[in-house]
Amino acid sequence: MLIIADTHVPTRARDLPARVWDEVDATDVVIHAGDWMDLALLDALEERADRLIACWGNNDGPELRERLPEVARETLDGVRLAVTHEAGASAGRETRMSAAYPDTDVLVFGHSHIPWDTTAPRASGEGSLRLLNPGSPTDRRRQPHCTYMTSTIAGGELGDVELHQL
Repeated sequence: MLIIADTHVPTRARDLPARVWDEVDATDVVIHAGDWMDLALLDALEERADRLIACWGNNDGPELRERLPEVARETLDGVRLAVTHEAGASAGRETRMSAAYPDTDVLVFGHSHIPWDTTAPRASGEGSLRLLNPGSPTDRRRQPHCTYMTSTIAGGELGDVELHQL
């Protein structure tokens, strides 16, 4: 599974890096957590990805918002995913998101361009919520590198989450 966000094509980059396109072609699921900026990238990912799970971001206009949800929800091999663009300030994020997404196992988000991988316990004490932000493959902002994530889902478990630097 490839996890990306904040691609900002064509304002921050003309296209996704070749290495990211290679990941698209090699994986069975692509997750994009918003801030596309242009329909052409959505069209290209829909064409090349075996399966695309995606939402719109705060910089995406009405055309993208017509085609994408604010929150995309899918269950893959028993793992309940939610994909949204914004998860708010980092302070208290785990507690807020655990309460906001009680029926989710993995929350993928973007917006900050800052990679994030944490686990939040549930208020009920049963289970937890994994929070993932892949950063951005095209706009590192204040980060040392542009980034994306890959992971696997098998046997009802999320595994092998890896942050890749470009």
